[in-house]
Amino acid sequence: MARTERDGPMAAAVGVLEGIRALTPLTGEGVAAQFGARGWEAGGRPKGGFETSWSKSGVIGWFHRYSGGVRVEFTVWMRDVDEDTGYFEDLEAVYAEGEQALAGFLPQIESSALSAHLSEAEGTAEDTDEYIAFRKWTLNGRMLTAGVVQEDTDLPVRVVLVLEEQP
Repeated sequence: MARTERDGPMAAAVGVLEGIRALTPLTGEGVAAQFGARGWEAGGRPKGGFETSWSKSGVIGWFHRYSGGVRVEFTVWMRDVDEDTGYFEDLEAVYAEGEQALAGFLPQIESSALSAHLSEAEGTAEDTDEYIAFRKWTLNGRMLTAGVVQEDTDLPVRVVLVLEEQP
């Protein structure tokens, strides 16, 4: 069965973000309730009395404390580059593939229900270190970043959508 933009990976992530957009404060219980209300499957990793890991439509989402704040992160695209799995390719080609996937997701974010609440934001030096390519906005005082990442050379290249609330 073919997926449409309406039910694809970015739509699943944006649906949760729309549900948590106005949550103040952003809590694990509140985020977990939004994942559950939107039909995401719990990953069985409860922490602090609530589920922290979720999946739906090929998207992985989770909630955790990050740098003294709160972070909700979604992996909407992933490409393995670990040579032990047989999927190793030219890393630059995989980065380019990730950047193309990101470019395809950006219009979905900008035309979603979130668009009325997004303001373009400048990237920081930390963003440039963390992301291969990215786009950043503010969303109700929180930072929303869509970007291509690879945390280590033997880990997958991923397109992520990250909502961060700083302390």
